Amino acid sequence: MLRCSDNSLYTGITTDVARRLDEHNGLGAKGAGAKYTRVRQPVELVYQERLESRSEAGKREAALKKLTKKDKEILVANLFVN
Repeated sequence: MLRCSDNSLYTGITTDVARRLDEHNGLGAKGAGAKYTRVRQPVELVYQERLESRSEAGKREAALKKLTKKDKEILVANLFVN
């Protein structure tokens, strides 16, 4: 999960977090970042999970996207509490 410059949260999946973060910040291949993040740079990584398969990752991404902003913020904040 990325925090964008406008404080919004963007959720996506990838097999290479560092590469994808660079792309979202305009450092990778031209136009490789998501349309949403291109106009909200810079972005920073605030939450990640590692799952066994792309299928599981897609299902988890869908579940995270259904959360309210408040619930996403709680998820991110709990990383720094534990």
